Amino acid sequence: MVQPGDLVLVYMEGNPAFFARVEMIRPDLKPEWYQVKLLILQMPLVVATWILRRAYIDGDEFTMGGRPVRVVKVISPEEIEDVVDAKSKESTATLEPTREATEPKGKAKVFSLADRRKKDQSS
Repeated sequence: MVQPGDLVLVYMEGNPAFFARVEMIRPDLKPEWYQVKLLILQMPLVVATWILRRAYIDGDEFTMGGRPVRVVKVISPEEIEDVVDAKSKESTATLEPTREATEPKGKAKVFSLADRRKKDQSS
């Protein structure tokens, strides 16, 4: 779900056209439509306000002047890596025995290898 502050990539006619930062999303006068203020990241910077349905803001295709347009939220590669790392840690954690399972219950008996060698050498 796209929120103010998110970076989006706008596709026009199926091709990436420009990046923009969502500055504001507020309800429009028409029910179920929203005014979306975008800071279009190009030189010079351009501010535009589009009136869109929530589904269009979240990636559904719509048309502008007969041209297909789609707004896609940009996810940082670091965020993707964090999610993948977290999932892999979860899967390996379930395969590794827990600390409780590997520790002996009750008191453990400790054998001295030095004492054992002395005993073996004296025999």
